[in-house]
Amino acid sequence: MRKRLQADIMMKVIQHSVQTLQVALVGSCKDLTKLYKKYTKEERQLLEEGFNAGQPDSLFQLITLHSDSDWIAAHPEKSQDFESFYRDPNRKIPNSKNNILYIQTIGSFGEVGPMTDQYVEWLREYCQVFFYGLTVKLLPAVTVAETGCSFRVNSNSHNLQILTGDLLRFLHHRIPEDAFCVIGITMIDLYPKDSWNFVFGQASLSMGMGVFSFARYDDNFYSSSYAGRLKKCLKPKQGDYSVFDGYYTPPITSSLLLRSCKTMTHEIGHMFGIKHCQWLNCVMQGSNHLDESDRRPLDFCPICLRKIQVAINFKIAERYKALLYWMEAEQSQTTGSDVASSCQSVLHYPKPTEAFETSRLWLCRCLNILEKDKD
Repeated sequence: MRKRLQADIMMKVIQHSVQTLQVALVGSCKDLTKLYKKYTKEERQLLEEGFNAGQPDSLFQLITLHSDSDWIAAHPEKSQDFESFYRDPNRKIPNSKNNILYIQTIGSFGEVGPMTDQYVEWLREYCQVFFYGLTVKLLPAVTVAETGCSFRVNSNSHNLQILTGDLLRFLHHRIPEDAFCVIGITMIDLYPKDSWNFVFGQASLSMGMGVFSFARYDDNFYSSSYAGRLKKCLKPKQGDYSVFDGYYTPPITSSLLLRSCKTMTHEIGHMFGIKHCQWLNCVMQGSNHLDESDRRPLDFCPICLRKIQVAINFKIAERYKALLYWMEAEQSQTTGSDVASSCQSVLHYPKPTEAFETSRLWLCRCLNILEKDKD
């Protein structure tokens, strides 16, 4: 009871005034107000639903900090409103020469076969509908050995980890000429330097690349029975990548797919220059731990949605329909993608989207607003 009471005391709700949210969404200058008015009446109604955050049945929710270890409490940052994003000379915009989003898988994603290929293809498809209007392609898969990265055994969790800086250098030499950005994904845990215990991911925004791991999204990662813990004390020699042969990868579950999609889209959002959100509950909120990451929604708040919409120039309703279709389609559609040879097999496994149900219902509510005047 005392522990529960202490947790309740530490919880803090971040609530901005309607006026503050309006300025953050629209901007304070005439040119931005004029730009905002280009949205349809229904689109503006959806975006302005954010002003109702905190009210019953609101589409958008307030940010709640559960402890001092949550991201906003632990990493104070200046809030980025739409205007500061729009005026930022360093933000990245896809153009006719650099408009492809590439995904590079590193190491095993499970037992080699159609199920692994299917999972990676689901991720590619999700990114393509999430960043609606961009093309997303897979680069040929690489082993850990091919990256030439340093690695270690974590002294606390006793699992294998690979060094993020080495992976970024590897990705830098593989960026295609038409790339908007390249994202490396792996099922192996990461660390940024010897003094750190781990890191979920690391990016170089100026160079348009990042790498992140799904290893800690296994429901059992933090338990003593985690299958990725090495059974014996092992001090592998650098360059001996045989330790990764047959190394454990998490089972592909609905919750793993949900967390993977959320992480990928959050990190890619940074590639456009979108900073951590501090306005409303949003996929762009930072997270220090799994519980905090799980509390984030799967999509943008209105302010961050406007940022990405201006960067890519999609129709909001079309994007939501594409996301809804991805969640409701029983099987993956593999049309129109340049998929690596390892992903050329016939993909036929049912997509485990049970964990996406809350987001699916939310998308339906959004579309009810956007299409309320249509037959």
